[in-house]
Amino acid sequence: MLRAACQWLGVAVWMLTAGIAAAQDVCRADTVALRGDWGQARFTVEIARTPDEQRTGLMNRPSMPVSAGMLFVYDRPQTLSFWMRNTLIPLDMLFIDAAGVVQHIHHNAIPLDETSIFGGNDLLAVLEINGGLSRRLGITKGSVLRHPAFDADLAEWPCPE
Repeated sequence: MLRAACQWLGVAVWMLTAGIAAAQDVCRADTVALRGDWGQARFTVEIARTPDEQRTGLMNRPSMPVSAGMLFVYDRPQTLSFWMRNTLIPLDMLFIDAAGVVQHIHHNAIPLDETSIFGGNDLLAVLEINGGLSRRLGITKGSVLRHPAFDADLAEWPCPE
């Protein structure tokens, strides 16, 4: 138990440190940066942009690296709900508006649960990361996400030009 706690602490410190460095660098399609009063973090992401990719999401995967995630990006802001059908790992779902601001976090979605998880209205994206990680890192509603999918004119934390 102590060893696992130390490993999580080490990962959290690495993610926060790496996140600060990445956030100061360039934006990349395979990376998201998050920041807030709690600090900063960075995740390597797969993008789910097409309807088929969005339907499949992280289904049927037995695990996901701690520093990884999936970013669902939609063409326009809309009402979003997710579920965990055929999803084998617990997930935190961060529901994000067009400015890149986290509007809602659903913590530890239950694997294989088909109950609808309402994210909110006027949302442009959802970031899925390993369940429990948002709380471990201190990520909260109001945190800001940086990624090239967000219009620089609207984004709270735009990518550098």
